[in-house]
Parts: sequence; structure tokens; C-alpha cells
Amino acid sequence: MDFITLLLAAAIASGTPLLIATLGGILSERAGIIQLGTEGIMLMGAVSACLVYIRSGSLWAALAAVVLVSAALGLVHAFMTVTLRANHIVSGLAMTLFGAGLSAYLGKPVAGQPLPGAFPRLELAFLDGVPFLGPIFGRLDWFTWISFALALGLHLLIHRTSWGLHLRAMGDNPATADVMGIPVQAARYAYVVGGAVLIGLAGANMLLVYSPTWNEGMTAGRGWIAVALIIFARWNPLRALLCAYFFGALDSIGFRIQLEGSLIPSYFLKMIPYVVTILVLMYLGWRGRGKPSGSPESLGLPYIREQRL
Repeated sequence: MDFITLLLAAAIASGTPLLIATLGGILSERAGIIQLGTEGIMLMGAVSACLVYIRSGSLWAALAAVVLVSAALGLVHAFMTVTLRANHIVSGLAMTLFGAGLSAYLGKPVAGQPLPGAFPRLELAFLDGVPFLGPIFGRLDWFTWISFALALGLHLLIHRTSWGLHLRAMGDNPATADVMGIPVQAARYAYVVGGAVLIGLAGANMLLVYSPTWNEGMTAGRGWIAVALIIFARWNPLRALLCAYFFGALDSIGFRIQLEGSLIPSYFLKMIPYVVTILVLMYLGWRGRGKPSGSPESLGLPYIREQRL
């Protein structure tokens, strides 16, 4: 039971940045814009938080910097895909390469330096002494609780509100949404920028909570796992919560196995979440042959208002 409790607590800690990044990708792709710049935006969010937090000593200033930087990157991606109608995949990959390179350059002066303080946690005293629940939920950080609320809030927004209906209409048939009076171009800008902000905050979560020091490439491919989780979750925020913590458990189980004295090399244990990601993608592709994928029907397709269908 102690092993399971520790594994679940570690799964939540490791899965929270994956969840926030996945929610950001869902928000963008529900509007019809493919987001493959997740890895680069997460890295820029992490390095921005580190630089500002170390030099200012203010956590709020660090979070504000993350929001501004990630929003700027989202704005560039939206400009490329919505206004210039560039290929979404090419634009996203360029964003990842740009973010990885620039974050490595900006982070050199602060690499390995400790942060001025830890991210605050919500102490739930009434869970003290409660078996199983207490060790897992008693001292979670605020980022984790906010991620729970985000998953539920986005699910309700997408499936229970008129705004969500408009968002799904933009992803499935932007021409019909335009006829309904929805400002498709402006709304897509807003959702892409909003999704990028969430992705940047996921990178900040990795730095402020999960691994409190900057290291080049510290996301270690988690941005790509978040891209895969969007497909696993079928663009549903609540499913994304379950998928993120499942892969968080896979990410943590290798370390737990090492603590138990396993002789398996650590390099193989670190491969577990990435190997499972590939296998699950292969399985979903095989199982979904000839069936609807659940993705927005106009995902990745440019919308030209004057063009006739």
C-alpha cells in the first residue's frame, strides 16, 4: 500500500504539467489549429519563469512573464496559421525548434541555480492521518488544484455552453460557424493564444514544482507526450486528466523501481513512458481503421472566407 500511495502521489506530480499542456493543446485544436509547438513553448515558459524569479525574487512576476512570453509565441503561431494560412505542422515544428534553441541560450546564465523559494502548497489539515487520501491530497501545490479545476471547467465550457458550441463549430466547419455570425478568425486567435498560455504555464510548473532548477531541455520530450495525449483523450479535457496521470505514473514508476533495488539499467526505465506512447498510438491507429477519430473535422485546414466549398 505504501508503494501504491507513493506511486500515485508521484504520478500526480509528474502528470500535472502533462495535463496542463494537453488542455492547452485541446483548446487550440478544438478551434481547428494544430499545435505541435508544445515542447518549445513549455521550454520558453520554464526558462522565463526561472530568469524572472531568480532576478526579481517575485513569484507573481515570474508567472506574469510566463503568460506574456507564451502568449507572444501563441500569437506568432496564430498569425502564421490563421492569417498567413501556413501549414500548421510546419509552423508548430518551427515553434518547437525556436523555443528549444532560444531557451537553451537564455538559460545558460541560470543553469543549475536554485530558485528563491518553493511554490506554495494547499495544506488540508483535515486529511492528516487519513489513510491513502492524506498522503496524496493533503499537501498538493496550487498548480495541481488549478489543473483539476481547468480540466473540469474546459469540459463544461466545450460541452455545456454556447461558447463551447461555437468552438466546436469552428473546428468542425468554420464556414458554417461564420454564417452563424461567429468571428472565426478572431476567435481562433484567442483560443490559440489561450492554449499557448496554458502550455507555457505547464513548463513553469515543471520548473517551479516538479524540478526546481533550470536545465537545458528539461522537458525531455514531455511536450510531445502532451501532443499524443490529445489524441488518446479524443480532445476531451476529462479524459485528458486520466491520461495525463496514467502517463505520469509511467514516468514515475521507473524511479520507484530503482528505489526497490532493481538491476534494470536506468536508461531503460526512463524509456517506459515514451515506448508506451508509441505502442498506444500504434494500437489506436490499428483499432480506429475506417472509424471516426474524434478529431475536429477541419483540424489543420486553412479557412478562406471567400472560397466556395
